[in-house]
Amino acid sequence: MILVIIVGAKGRMGQALVKCLPQHAGLQLAAAIDQGDDLAAVIPAGDVVIDFSFHANTAAVAGLCAQHQKPLVIGTTGQTGAESAEIRRLIANLPVVWASNFSTGVNTLFWLTRKAAEILGPNFDLEVVEMHHRLKQDAPSGTAKTLAEILAEVRRQKLSDVARYGRQGLVGERTATEIGVHSLRGGDVVGDHTVIFSGLGERVELTHKASSRDTFANGALRAAGWVVTQKPGLYDMRDVLGLK
Repeated sequence: MILVIIVGAKGRMGQALVKCLPQHAGLQLAAAIDQGDDLAAVIPAGDVVIDFSFHANTAAVAGLCAQHQKPLVIGTTGQTGAESAEIRRLIANLPVVWASNFSTGVNTLFWLTRKAAEILGPNFDLEVVEMHHRLKQDAPSGTAKTLAEILAEVRRQKLSDVARYGRQGLVGERTATEIGVHSLRGGDVVGDHTVIFSGLGERVELTHKASSRDTFANGALRAAGWVVTQKPGLYDMRDVLGLK
């Protein structure tokens, strides 16, 4: 039996993880903690930690996991460059799954986006549109960033050089190299993502819409069961699903 510690258990994703965990044979809840609780007090009782707390808290979680040699699944997004670098330093000797999205469908979208970009080539304009609930704090979403990074990688570009985050005013004609990324917020939308390939006379759109957080929770729990058997390294859900 694999004993799981959930960090951020009172949040929307944390609650979904606690609810879905009993559906996964071989996994058992060791502890569910949130802000104000002491991870150090419970971490010896777990085999793997799942962190869906807050981006600024993940480095502390990673440090404790490194100290106790506990595999880690990271589901927080919105890290600054400095925060990401510190997390990577701390997890250097651990098996870690760090993903922007744990949905099987979204990771299929990642795979399809890469293939479509390769097949359609440079003559299609690229745009990414995402929508989330009104309470989401970071924009664009981690999933949208991953989609844009995939597009930039296929075209051998640096995303920071070509990303266009929304448009306003007299911005001029769209350049051939830019990748548009647009964030919508409203209501209780769990997560919608669309990648648009616009050519002359035709358009291809790849869309994923999530209607329940359970799909992300089940993916993260699947990752937790997988990562405990892996060698130290940084993995994502495409590794878990065998899509690489």
